[in-house]
Amino acid sequence: MRSLFYSFFVPALFVWLWSTGFIGAKYGLPFAEPFTLLLIRMLLTLVVLGGLAWLMKTRWPGWRGAGHLAVTGMLVHGCYLGGVYYAIQDGMASGIVSLIVGLQPLVTAAAAVAFLKESVSGRQWAGLALGLIGVALVLLEKFGVNGADSMFSPWSLLWAVFALAGISMGTVYQKRYGASADLVAGTLIQFAAAAVLFAIGAFALETREVEWSLQLQLSMAWLVIGLSTGAVLLLMWLIRQGAASQVASLFYLVPPVTALEAYLLFDERLGGLAMTGGLIAIVGVALVVSQKKTVQ
Repeated sequence: MRSLFYSFFVPALFVWLWSTGFIGAKYGLPFAEPFTLLLIRMLLTLVVLGGLAWLMKTRWPGWRGAGHLAVTGMLVHGCYLGGVYYAIQDGMASGIVSLIVGLQPLVTAAAAVAFLKESVSGRQWAGLALGLIGVALVLLEKFGVNGADSMFSPWSLLWAVFALAGISMGTVYQKRYGASADLVAGTLIQFAAAAVLFAIGAFALETREVEWSLQLQLSMAWLVIGLSTGAVLLLMWLIRQGAASQVASLFYLVPPVTALEAYLLFDERLGGLAMTGGLIAIVGVALVVSQKKTVQ
């Protein structure tokens, strides 16, 4: 029973926490623009992580290591979250955003071949192909079959692809230059770098007006405590328990979990073609992840 708890229930909890980030974004975005909302989230998270770093007597990296962590933070958190939030703001369903950025293991695998000279098996190439076919079917339903009735604009698709590129490049960069930095210190530096990026975007592109409704306050509390802090601490615990590989193998469950949550909370519905495409994409990601988990 203890082994089952470590190998399934805790990693599944981490996957669920990650999936709620898309839901939290949808709850908060009606009351603040994307970069503004993300800037507030990062600043509040830095306060929490700063307190944890002080209590845990965190070991800080040198300037060179901090610089690499900052680049990773701007890619993995800045570009990724900024793209996700703007895609949702522009009308893309949170379940579809989750599906597109959920292709990260596939894109990372392809990037690892190009930049890290890693080998990819035939099974993984099949997974890459299935993932692309699956997303193509989802987009075909939204843009081809439904035509003018599409629920999101081409701009939202570009934002989602931008988020996918950010987290994929950030993963490869971290794999290439990331050292054994303390997880709390590394996350704090990454969030600080992302906060700078969001501040530039908020002051350059947005009005920075915020309506502090109860819904926004609850959403922000969950995004900061439950996701940015809780998910990180849970991941750190999983790594210490030697269960990080289970997190990687379950990560492809994020899109269907998000789609289910979006259906229950927002009545977001996918047609038959989109659901089929989503399942094909999930199978494709599973083939890539299960064959070579270190590509994450």
